[in-house]
Amino acid sequence: MGTASSLVSPAGGVGEVIEDTYGGGGGEACEIPVEVKPKARLLRSSLRRVGAGRPGGLLGASFKSTASVQELEGAAEYERLKKEYEIFRVSKNNEVASMVKKEAKLDRENKRLRAELQALQKTYQKILREKESALEAKYQAMERAATFEHDRDKVKRQFKIFRETKENEIQDLLRAKRELEAKLQRLQAQGIQVFDPEDSDSDDNCTDVTATGAQSEYWNGGALGSEPSMGSMMQLQQSFRGPEFAHSSIDVEGPFANINRDDWDAAVASLLQVTPLFSHSLWSNTVRCFIISTDETQPEVDIFIRNYSPKLQRICETMGYFFQVVHFPAENESHFKDVRKWEIEKSSLVILLLHLTLPSCLLEDCEEAFLRNPEEKPRVIYHRMEDGKDSPVVVQQLIEQMCYVNKAKMIDHMGSVEEGAYEIYNCVEKIIRQDILSCEMTELEGKDLGNKEESTAPEEEVFGDVLWDAHDEEEQMEAFQQASNSACELGFEKYFERLNDLVAAPAPIPPLLVSGGPGSGKSLLLSKWIRLQQKHSPNTLILYHFVGRPMSTSSESALIIKRLTLKLMQHSWLVSPLTLDPAKLLEEFPRWLEKLSARHQGSIIIVIDSIDQIQQAEKHMKWLIDPLPVNVRVIVSVNVETCPQAWRLWPTLHLDPLNSKDVKSLISAECNSANVKLTKEQEKKLERHCRSATTCNALYVTLLGKTIACAGSTGNIDETLQQCFQCQDTVSLYRLVLRSVRESLRNDKERGLLKEVLCVIGASHNGVSESELMELYPELSSAMLASLVHSLHRMCLLTYGCGLLKFQHLQAWEMVKLEYMEGENAISAFRQKLVDYFTMQLSRDRVTWRSADELPWLFQQQGDKQKLHKCLLNLFVSQNLYKRGHFAELLSYWQLVGKDKSSMAAEYFDSLKEYEKSCEGEESMICLADLYETLGRFLKDLGLLSQAVAPLQRSLEIRETALDPDHPRVAQSLHQLAGVYVQWKKFGNAEQLYKQALEISENAYGAEHPRVARELDALATLYQKQNKYEQAEQLRKKSFKIRQKAARRKGSLCGFALLRQRALQLEELTLGKDTPDNARTLNELGVLYYLQNNLETAELFLKRSLEMRERVLGPDHPDCAQSLNNLAALYNEKKHYDKAEELYERALDIRRRALAPDHPSLAYTVKHLAVLYKKMGKLDKAVPLYELAVEIRQKSFGPKHPSVATALVNLAVLYCQMKKQIEALPLYERALKIYEDSFGHMHPRVGETLKNLAVLSYERGDFEKAAELYKRAMEIKEAETLLIGGKATSRHSSSGDTFSLKSALPPNVFLEHGQR
Repeated sequence: MGTASSLVSPAGGVGEVIEDTYGGGGGEACEIPVEVKPKARLLRSSLRRVGAGRPGGLLGASFKSTASVQELEGAAEYERLKKEYEIFRVSKNNEVASMVKKEAKLDRENKRLRAELQALQKTYQKILREKESALEAKYQAMERAATFEHDRDKVKRQFKIFRETKENEIQDLLRAKRELEAKLQRLQAQGIQVFDPEDSDSDDNCTDVTATGAQSEYWNGGALGSEPSMGSMMQLQQSFRGPEFAHSSIDVEGPFANINRDDWDAAVASLLQVTPLFSHSLWSNTVRCFIISTDETQPEVDIFIRNYSPKLQRICETMGYFFQVVHFPAENESHFKDVRKWEIEKSSLVILLLHLTLPSCLLEDCEEAFLRNPEEKPRVIYHRMEDGKDSPVVVQQLIEQMCYVNKAKMIDHMGSVEEGAYEIYNCVEKIIRQDILSCEMTELEGKDLGNKEESTAPEEEVFGDVLWDAHDEEEQMEAFQQASNSACELGFEKYFERLNDLVAAPAPIPPLLVSGGPGSGKSLLLSKWIRLQQKHSPNTLILYHFVGRPMSTSSESALIIKRLTLKLMQHSWLVSPLTLDPAKLLEEFPRWLEKLSARHQGSIIIVIDSIDQIQQAEKHMKWLIDPLPVNVRVIVSVNVETCPQAWRLWPTLHLDPLNSKDVKSLISAECNSANVKLTKEQEKKLERHCRSATTCNALYVTLLGKTIACAGSTGNIDETLQQCFQCQDTVSLYRLVLRSVRESLRNDKERGLLKEVLCVIGASHNGVSESELMELYPELSSAMLASLVHSLHRMCLLTYGCGLLKFQHLQAWEMVKLEYMEGENAISAFRQKLVDYFTMQLSRDRVTWRSADELPWLFQQQGDKQKLHKCLLNLFVSQNLYKRGHFAELLSYWQLVGKDKSSMAAEYFDSLKEYEKSCEGEESMICLADLYETLGRFLKDLGLLSQAVAPLQRSLEIRETALDPDHPRVAQSLHQLAGVYVQWKKFGNAEQLYKQALEISENAYGAEHPRVARELDALATLYQKQNKYEQAEQLRKKSFKIRQKAARRKGSLCGFALLRQRALQLEELTLGKDTPDNARTLNELGVLYYLQNNLETAELFLKRSLEMRERVLGPDHPDCAQSLNNLAALYNEKKHYDKAEELYERALDIRRRALAPDHPSLAYTVKHLAVLYKKMGKLDKAVPLYELAVEIRQKSFGPKHPSVATALVNLAVLYCQMKKQIEALPLYERALKIYEDSFGHMHPRVGETLKNLAVLSYERGDFEKAAELYKRAMEIKEAETLLIGGKATSRHSSSGDTFSLKSALPPNVFLEHGQR
């Protein structure tokens, strides 16, 4: 029985046998059939094939085979399923294989992507590092750029200094060349007319009269519409008006001995502008009244001291001075002989009270006070008379002699002693107000204020808006005078030479460091050298500051910088608002220094002594390390131990210890003054002792000499020497001195008072006055105090400073601390005593500058913030501090209390509101207005502008109501309120207020008062901020003239006295025969009287000088030209122009024939004759002189020098006035080219010339070019304004601008330019 399989052909013809590969190979690839048919179909096809192969069909087939078809079909189905499974399995295997391949492919792709990611991350990190490096490089580049900018500016300044130095040398060479040529020409002229150059100076050195220290200038540009050029040595110095001084060979005392300058009054005015005038009758800010009385007149003295002395003290306190009465009882006259003599020398006023007798012990005092009074200080003689009793003849004769010699005020009194004391009081009060303190009120002020104690003019009248502390200034003056008046020299000559070398050295040069140990004589050296510089170099401006004890006012850096800045401002005649912010002040000081250095014709020297005593000196004095202007030198002194490290690299002048010769001379001088002789053995011992560094410094040796001199009077020299030899330093020697002073006192009471006085002085801020000491210690009489102070002053323990007793040296203060004040508790106790005293003064409404100075500082040192806060809220204390410029000090107190600016302002405003509730009456309301104004100014300086308006407006309202809308104090309020609006950029409001203030000031004071000048300055500054430069310039010029006249009036007080003294000296020398010397003296006399505005007397002497010179030297001698020139200047001043023209022409003719073509004296005459021609309208005659000026400058300086350009501009201006624009154009263009080549395209001189060219182009009808030139000129003007901060008038602004071409000459051209 077969199976279905037997029906299948074994050799597969149609179909294909499929091997069973299920178990073989396990997942290997198999071959898939092309076609699969069902088994039933397969079977049928197989049967058909069999039948077809056998004829007759299916013959022989059994039934059984047929029956097994179903099995076959089942097998077929199985096979089919098996194959389908195989197909499915194979497909899935293929899918798995494909997935495996994909997975492998993805793994490879993943690895590739990971590698790429890592590469990208590395690239990112690299780029990030490169970015950081680039940023760092950028910042470094920016830093390098900033450093480069700084270095470039420094190099520019250094190059400027180098250029100016070289030009200075060139100018010196040219000047020497001209002098040699002139002398050669004079020698050549001797063949024709012989004269002795030594006997008749032909003005080589003197006839070109310029400002003090200025070089000779050949033409005054201002007279012709063009100012001198800028650039220190390149600039031309303007000439001054008036006659010429002859070089005098007569050696006489006085300010005009051997003088060759004519601007003495301007020099005096300049001096007074920098240093306020202090009365010569005052000794250290104290009105000292010395009383000489007999037993008969003691009742008047007692009543005067008890009843009237406090009133006089209040008067002086109100004006900022101390008042001290010194009276020695008759029984102590012999004991205090030396003390009385010293007190008489210091006294401002001496009062002699007599009745019937005069004891012989008082005769010496009377002679000292009344007959030996070289300074002519006020003296009063009170003579009580009785009916029927005549004074002795001796008394009458003495009174007559004293009244005759000293012009003493005489009080003859018949009545009670009370009435006599009152008469003395009235006389003394009048003398104090009028003679000593010079407090005459203007009639207006006297009427309006109604209070004599407040009648002095406010500080703002003198110094504008500048807050000036006269007490600090006087303290500095006294410190300088005390040191410079010392008799000892200590071999300083070698140091003087080194200091002089510094001044003469070419710039740039860092500050000079004067170093030495404590007491080595640094202050003495500097003060002596300053005095020599003032004597031999009057054109040198010296600003000095002596730092006192640490933590005193003189050591506060902000006040030092403010004081020096004010000096610079006032010396440069610039009145400008000055910030009181310490940081801004430190920034502005170098700018002011550079401004003044460009204006000042001589050197500027800044001397700061003991600069290391300033706290954080390196921080607050950082301007020292910057390059200084070419004509500025700085000298500072330090102790070797405390010198900042960064400063040790500066050039240093070290003070060596004294050698044996100096030690011997110093001790001998002290002993000789006391008539003490030392033996040879004693001198040898002293020489051996003074060999160490601590025993051979100047202070130690001086103190040693004084100790020996004092011991010599008692005969204990050997014993004193042994004690001195045990003292190996200055402090221990001071202890010995104090011990000797203490032993010289008579009782324990005096010794106790000595300790109290020294300790109170040491515990104070700036010292204590004698009147304060007497109030602190009522048992201390004036005689006892005078004796103590005399002993301590003589032994270099104490000194005076602005009326205050303070320690003369730091070592003295250290000694007192060691001797009496060991421990903080001791100092605190004495400070508390001072606190109680000044607090009591405040409770009595006695707020003086002393209580404002001391009380807040004492609270600060005690650490009592609550009391300090209460003290600061005392409006009068804060007002006093602020008005004296102690702004930084006031801020530091508030910072200590822990208040910021806003809360401080709120507390002040609340305090003022409370104070206003208690104000009644006109006087208190005026005082309230002052407080509101002070608060407003204070807030403005703090930058709180919105809060400053309210108090200033309230001050204005009160003054308009309490006084009058046209009162000068209303103008003051308007001025201050306008200042706030200016800072607030509200220029319209500010302009309106300034104009109102100006109108009120002009109506109240007149058009030429300094207050009017202040309003003009303020308006000019406002216009400048609004770019209204022409209006600003006109107002500044007007203000400048007013200030000049005011300064001349002030200067005449001192200057005319000196002029008269010199004139009297010279008149005595002109009584002999005709000689060149007498002719020279007559010429000088004429100039002196000319300076005093005594033109008639001046004309007389100048004519006599001319006549004598013509007789002695001949009419063609150069000295005759000088006299002619002086007479011409005088006639020009008197407006006698025809006479002046004739004399100028004669002088020009002589000088043309006698002098070199480029000689300064020739240029001088050419200049003034040309100006005169122009003034007279003789322009045709002026043209050749202007052309000659151009030739002179070209010969002297070369064709491309700025001086030539100035002359060209002057000539061009003249052509324009003559309507010769064609001739003027090339002159302007050539001048412009010279200015641009010399100074650069943005220099003010370039701008001025461009402006003149613009006007010329406009007049010629070339409007486009005129607009272009004017635009360039305005750009330069704006750049200049930005450079100077809009605070000061540029010295380069020309009067030869757009308007100067059409304006006539000012009437007194010489006078105006003589005081620029």
